[in-house]
Amino acid sequence: MVLYALAYAASAALGVWESGRLRKAHVWESLPSRSRYRVAVNVLFPVVLLSWLVLLLPPAVSLARSGTAPSLDSLRLPLMGMVIVVAHAVVGFAIGSFLPRLIATPVVAVVDWVAIAFTRATQPYWLRHVSGQFSDIGFGEVPRFVSLAAPVLLAGGVAVGLMLLWLPCGPRVLRGALALCVAAAGVLGAQHLARDWSHTPPTATGQAPVDCTGVRPRVCVPRVATGNLARTQREAAETLSTLRAAGVPGAAPERIEDVLDGPATAGAGNRVWRLSLMTADRPHEAGYQVMVRALKFRCATVPAVQAHSVWLWAANRTGQVDMYQENRKRDGVTPESLQIESKVSEEVRTVLATSPSAQRTWIRENLDSCTGSTT
Repeated sequence: MVLYALAYAASAALGVWESGRLRKAHVWESLPSRSRYRVAVNVLFPVVLLSWLVLLLPPAVSLARSGTAPSLDSLRLPLMGMVIVVAHAVVGFAIGSFLPRLIATPVVAVVDWVAIAFTRATQPYWLRHVSGQFSDIGFGEVPRFVSLAAPVLLAGGVAVGLMLLWLPCGPRVLRGALALCVAAAGVLGAQHLARDWSHTPPTATGQAPVDCTGVRPRVCVPRVATGNLARTQREAAETLSTLRAAGVPGAAPERIEDVLDGPATAGAGNRVWRLSLMTADRPHEAGYQVMVRALKFRCATVPAVQAHSVWLWAANRTGQVDMYQENRKRDGVTPESLQIESKVSEEVRTVLATSPSAQRTWIRENLDSCTGSTT
């Protein structure tokens, strides 16, 4: 996240410096027969290469230390950054053609860095999406090509417009108008693409490779967290089987996936559940999550005593009382919470002392009602 703005600013500032150096040496006047573009490319090549190293070397070292090979999807953002680095170098080179390098170089460096880095804290959101800085990529997510096109279109449009000013033919006014139209098209096109995007640009989710095991439920987790896959599937199957036998309705998903392996809104039905399986590295953690998900209340708001009573009853039936108590402590221990848990314990003891048929009636009533039942 911190390297984008640094690489862009370094590229633009060094482009200003090299352009000013050529102007001070009167290179343009002394080489009328050589291509201006070739001279610019020769000068900007080390500038771009250095900025690419700023962008790529730290993650490359990190990948090498961890023994991880980059995937094709993971190269999208670096390639976008490399293209935008070239655009910033061209813009800086154009600025250095008419402003003193001793003044313009530090000013461009600071302004460029601030303009990119601070878009994350500004609104409207499209400003951050066209800046070329990405910071909200989650596990298994890949930015879509349209998300990469917006910042490339803006920076590239401005850079190409400035390059057109160097066309060796045609009236200067015509070249200036053409350059202005190209730059404006890039800026407006980028704004049009990103204007309706939310805080997060369009991303493709669920791109991490996964491993699966078992049937009904078939449990799938990202490959980097498959060490506990067999145990997770076993806990999920045993928990669901126990709850179904105890009378909990609808506890029969076909598939359970990690919540990080897809959009938060996916799997909202009964066939596919999304749970935090990657973090469930201790016994009964996955089973407890499955238990809570299986106890689906029909009301949006449920009294605390009623909800906790249902969870504690299910925890007793599935052998996960310790996990229930740990979660209550994690919520915070207060006089009010202690009073609630006292009522919950008393009610659950009463329910557990009744017959299995009475317990099935009790759980169905509590899941269907917002007022609770002590049948």
